[in-house]
Amino acid sequence: MPSRVPPHALSAAPPELLDRIRADAASLEAARELPYKSVDLVRDSGLGALRVPREHGGAGGTVVDLFRLVIDLAEADSNVAQALRPHFGFVELLISQGTADERARWYPVVVAGELFGNAASERGTAHPGEIRTRITRDGGAFRVDGTKFYSTGALFADHVVVIALDDEDRRVRVVLPRSREGVELVDDWDALGQRTTASGTTHLRRVVAYDDEVAVDATGRQRRTHLGPYYQLFLAAVHTGIAKAALADAVTYGREKARAVQHAGVEAAVDDPLVQLAVGDIAAGALAAEAVVLHAAAVIDAALAVPADDGVTGAPDALHAAAATVAQAQVTAARAALSAGERLYDVGGASATLREHHLDRHWRNARTVASHNPIAHKARVSGDWLLNGTPPPLNGFF
Repeated sequence: MPSRVPPHALSAAPPELLDRIRADAASLEAARELPYKSVDLVRDSGLGALRVPREHGGAGGTVVDLFRLVIDLAEADSNVAQALRPHFGFVELLISQGTADERARWYPVVVAGELFGNAASERGTAHPGEIRTRITRDGGAFRVDGTKFYSTGALFADHVVVIALDDEDRRVRVVLPRSREGVELVDDWDALGQRTTASGTTHLRRVVAYDDEVAVDATGRQRRTHLGPYYQLFLAAVHTGIAKAALADAVTYGREKARAVQHAGVEAAVDDPLVQLAVGDIAAGALAAEAVVLHAAAVIDAALAVPADDGVTGAPDALHAAAATVAQAQVTAARAALSAGERLYDVGGASATLREHHLDRHWRNARTVASHNPIAHKARVSGDWLLNGTPPPLNGFF
């Protein structure tokens, strides 16, 4: 294994790491081959500990630092970036509301380079986010039973974070080694886009869990934390990376492969005003998306600096405003990515649709990420906040 860079020395993804991830992104997705090597590059870089406080051996990065990283990773390969969302989310949970014991237990594991995947959401419930998986006391330990889907990143991870209901119907998180007996990870994610995020099924059959792996959600859904805005902004950052990747492909295709149409009156596609317009429109959207995502990240940083008196990082009012800001950023970033995935064909014409170029992945990936949460609800909730002061919902989707 390559030597891991000390996390405290990192402030951004090294360009050579991004180049190596980018080099394989299109071919891996075309073949639907999971990017194990690309994830390992991130694992070995120490970037997984970017947000771990310095006093615990991490880099102590800000939320802005994190989302700068996510945008860069998503530009290189949006699948890799999204596959790491649960890992960085678990770190944010520790920062936001972890107990001293949890932080002492898990921060060293993160700093050592281990990754955390997700097994929270389930299919077949009345609404997304509802949980049927159960955890029950079994002698001196616990037993976990259930089936999860959308288990993003779990196949790449060392640990899987499971959400279950206990005997009192409280939401409980359980951090399990992925190799624990009874944990079965199935690579059955078969979506239109984001094909290699490993977001398939997790079966949990009488899985043993121990006391130091189990924690009751301290806030439930009664108190705003920064986890909701964080998770939603992560999607906007992935959209931003997709828009930037589409821009890079549009420029490369326009320069190297596109032909000028006969009636354009120019010899080269790069001199066609309509091609220039298409590239300029994509660039403007990508720039706007990047700006609003980093602005929203800065708003979260500012909200976290506001003292709270209940043991949870950040004051509720400031975090409500952050959630509304993130919702606005999602609208902008999703529109930019979807538009970029469509407009790049105005640069290349019919030949650009050949599968050998893999350009369709940008729109497919953007559409898949946008399907996580209806963008129309983001805009409506933002308007309600501005007009009426109504806080965004506390259901984890804001």
